[in-house]
Amino acid sequence: MKPFAAIYSTFLQRGYDQVVHDVAIQRLPVRFVLDRAGLVGADGPTHAGSFDVAYLGCLPGFVLMAPSDEAELVHMVATQVAIDDRPSAMRYPRGEGVGVDMPEVGTPLEIGKGRIVREGHKVALLSYGTRLAECLKAADELAQLGLSTTVADARFAKPLDTELVMRLARDHEVLVTIEEGSIGGFGTYVMQTLAEEGALDRGGLKVRMMVLPDTFIDHDSPNAMYAKAGLDAKGIVTKVFEALGREKIGTIKRA
Repeated sequence: MKPFAAIYSTFLQRGYDQVVHDVAIQRLPVRFVLDRAGLVGADGPTHAGSFDVAYLGCLPGFVLMAPSDEAELVHMVATQVAIDDRPSAMRYPRGEGVGVDMPEVGTPLEIGKGRIVREGHKVALLSYGTRLAECLKAADELAQLGLSTTVADARFAKPLDTELVMRLARDHEVLVTIEEGSIGGFGTYVMQTLAEEGALDRGGLKVRMMVLPDTFIDHDSPNAMYAKAGLDAKGIVTKVFEALGREKIGTIKRA
């Protein structure tokens, strides 16, 4: 038997002591599947899964992953089945998928490896979770405005794909991380890696982290909530221009 613990992200907070003492310290291969990751619309702030990346990522040995769409979710379930030596957690949001073709059988992913979804050379958007669709929309808009943009899907927050992060930092002027979670999560791990690897020592690299705001967001539609949080395509484009120090979007040159 391979135990899966399927529970809302926000409800797992109530069992945190058990996660630490009964799972993490013993390095047991319990597979947490966390529903309601990110903002949840009508369920409101009590059910929003804002904190699980931060409160699980600090525990030694955990594997943390987040699918960008429903097909990736299938592969990540298979990945969790294959993990037998440590605990793991996969987070996914409430609601419908994006409508991609579904695999008949899930294939385990390489632990700690992300993927490049679109290649560019000026701006890099590194997404963790289902904001990937908004990143692709933002990349389209940035391309129309003259900014060549790479879009990457991290897949894993822990272990982090250090090689991918360093490649994005080395080859782009702007690196933006995007996640459906609070401060102290995926973006923090990326920044720690950049610091440890010396990527922040060189001039010219502009790093920004997009996370949920430091407030509880009231009931609304998920799209409206993410717009309010600044985590939609419009917010991503705005963040890129803030990093570049540009205010008049219509006046940029091709880059």
